[in-house]
Amino acid sequence: MRAAVREAEKALAKGDIPVGCVIVQDGKIIARGHNLREIKNDPAGHAEIIALRKAGHKLQSWRLNEAEVFITCEPCAMCAGALVLARVRRVVYGCPDLKAGAVETLFAIGRDSRLNHQFEVKSGVLEKECQEQLSRFFKKLRAKL
Repeated sequence: MRAAVREAEKALAKGDIPVGCVIVQDGKIIARGHNLREIKNDPAGHAEIIALRKAGHKLQSWRLNEAEVFITCEPCAMCAGALVLARVRRVVYGCPDLKAGAVETLFAIGRDSRLNHQFEVKSGVLEKECQEQLSRFFKKLRAKL
């Protein structure tokens, strides 16, 4: 999760919402991503999507069955859906997203038995640090308005 926090810092340095993601397989980081929505004007420029694309490219497969995904903030519906479709084994995230969280807070997309794949979920890893990172960003953003 520390590596995901460092990825979030990269997004922050670029002026984007500080969310970071790393994908681990066999104990090694195989892909990293951070939010690039604002920089690239890309509604799909979420940390998870970027990291999933990199992992698929590296493994030459869209199937990430053995992968664990570490994200600083709970995935949204788009990202949770992509994690299901990538067939990841486990999702670990830092802080909940009370307005868009789709893994536990608003929805449980990764645990829905109606879908063809489910993944394990662990939440609250470095939760305070991840939440503070986001809170500082939004506090500064509101101060500018």
